[in-house]
Amino acid sequence: MDEALLRSLTPSVLTVLVRRGADFAAAEDAVQDALVEAVRVWPADPPRDAKGWLVTVAWRKFLDATRSDTARRRREDRIEEEPAPGPAPALDDTLQLYFLCAHPSLTPSSAAALTLRAVGGLTTRQIAQAYLVPEATMAQRISRAKRTVSGVRFDQPGDVATVLRVLYLVFNEGYSGDVDLAAEAIRLTRQLAAAIDHPEVAGLLALMLLHHARRASRTAPDGSLVPLAEQDRARWDTAAITEGVRILQTALARDRLGEFQAQAAIAALHADAPTAEETDWVQIVEWYDELARLTDSPVVRLNRAVAVGEADGPRAGLAALAAVEDSLPRHTAAAAYLYERAGDPTTAARLYAEAARKAPNLAERDYLTRQAARLNSRPRN
Repeated sequence: MDEALLRSLTPSVLTVLVRRGADFAAAEDAVQDALVEAVRVWPADPPRDAKGWLVTVAWRKFLDATRSDTARRRREDRIEEEPAPGPAPALDDTLQLYFLCAHPSLTPSSAAALTLRAVGGLTTRQIAQAYLVPEATMAQRISRAKRTVSGVRFDQPGDVATVLRVLYLVFNEGYSGDVDLAAEAIRLTRQLAAAIDHPEVAGLLALMLLHHARRASRTAPDGSLVPLAEQDRARWDTAAITEGVRILQTALARDRLGEFQAQAAIAALHADAPTAEETDWVQIVEWYDELARLTDSPVVRLNRAVAVGEADGPRAGLAALAAVEDSLPRHTAAAAYLYERAGDPTTAARLYAEAARKAPNLAERDYLTRQAARLNSRPRN
């Protein structure tokens, strides 16, 4: 069973059902039922046209599920519109489905959560971690979003800003999480950049390329996490860096700065440094100031505090960090790093161990645990 094929076909099948009049929640349920049927049937009897098979079965599942409705007669009439067996169009509808999920009846955060769950394939827990909220809260938000769009017509696509936010979160989950979605997010953002002349679309594409260029150096052969300062820069993808910088420069020249352009500028400064020691931290702090002005994000303020620690010394970084909520993910890890640089290994070791217990994934937990063990094994004066 080719699970990757099923995953790649899901957005297109969902789009077909929505276009044919199914409300989003019912269409999503029907597609999921069709995928379960595919897992059961395909190993023994694989179809010649996988997408056409899924569309046909999903549409039948949708009809079966709605026949008992008050609108039974009207919906049963749609059986005549059932797609005939045969090749289905090869058009990639994924990006259009992102816009459809960003429906004007939803708030941007609800639209993003719904799209990440229905199209991006992320779990409720992964989405909750991305939004820094409890899993139960995010589950309720997604359920409310489904109820809101249930029965509405998807003829009013959402705005670009919401779609960009979703693509950004999908990329982040692929870049740092358990599911590899980064390449798919880049592919869709390229499509969007080709279709829309928008500086923030270009900024997001540049940001993705600059981060993805470091992908091969982020983990050691044993799978352990390698922090930016210790990465082998010879393994960075120079072609992706060159493309990302070019796209960013073109976007910045339009003088319509947005948060993705500012983030890409920070990534470009890291990529431009021949060594970690030669990083222009002063300029990075200036870009974080711009980013904080644009977003007022606590995550930005946390990252800025670390950058201040590099530019002006660890004590200055700790002072900046003190103004950031200590409940924020990775706050404890940042404090541990700054305390170690400030010459306080005892406090740093304790904080590394505490940060490891809070780590959002196994790779980070193992890295932070090793940092605590390294400091604890040092001889005491």
